[in-house]
Amino acid sequence: MSFDTPLYLCGPLREPKQMLADQQYSGHTSIHDDNMAEKLGFRAGPIEGPTHFSQFVPLLAEIWGRDWFERGCFSAHFQNMVVEGEQVRAFVERPAPGATRVRCWAEKADGTPVLEASASLGPDDGPSLLDERMARLRPPERLVILADLQVGMQGAREERVRMDADQHMGDLYPFSLNQKLERITENSPWYSQADSSPWGRAIIPLEMVSVLAEYSSKLAAFPVKQPVIGLFADQEIRMVDGPLFVGEDYLIRREVVALSESKRTESYWVRSRIYSADGSQLKAEMLLNHATLKHSYADYPKD
Repeated sequence: MSFDTPLYLCGPLREPKQMLADQQYSGHTSIHDDNMAEKLGFRAGPIEGPTHFSQFVPLLAEIWGRDWFERGCFSAHFQNMVVEGEQVRAFVERPAPGATRVRCWAEKADGTPVLEASASLGPDDGPSLLDERMARLRPPERLVILADLQVGMQGAREERVRMDADQHMGDLYPFSLNQKLERITENSPWYSQADSSPWGRAIIPLEMVSVLAEYSSKLAAFPVKQPVIGLFADQEIRMVDGPLFVGEDYLIRREVVALSESKRTESYWVRSRIYSADGSQLKAEMLLNHATLKHSYADYPKD
């Protein structure tokens, strides 16, 4: 029999854990701190968006197997914040045979949308969800917090990064990979046991690729006016020659690829390219929409 009924895979309800309550940057706490979040009009400090990416990995591995870890792309627009104690479920559209892109989404237990996303296999997967969203951006009318940024601006320097299992990842990410694995929603021996991994090495979980790509980002020295509070509004992680390995040295080059504005935010979109340690081989990329909150910047209307 033949049906047009759309089918999807879904995982169990999970309670993701808050691990950024002690995050600091530019001399102040972040939106993930409950007190700071309440000052900005939020009910509590939200869980960082890429934490939810882990719930999709078993579903995408079911669809594409090892290929997902080597050349998969997860491209997400965050819709509603999640606080600790709330439950979230991940959904992935079941693809047609041979398809290289599927629709993904996450919901709270009551059906509130958390994120929408595309997942795809490169290199011939076409535009991602964020490619499509960027193509629709309108030029900002007047930027204040981001007045000194320009599209095409490069990071001030190349950044050398790595993630060891017990390495504390700094003020932006005040925990180690091993500490994350104690609380991650979907754990795998591939993340910690080299002999269980098909690549003979422990691999960095998808959500922790965000940490690898961002923990040294202050070295880029993009001229964002401070103090200001920001959040992740959109994020894409793409494997080009993956996966990325625990205990491996990498080199990051950054570029501002878009600027945008909404009623409440000014945004700068940064593409971070992760290379082999010698800078010769592109391994992965992250596209991140840093949305800065206008009302968190003192005297914004006056400026």
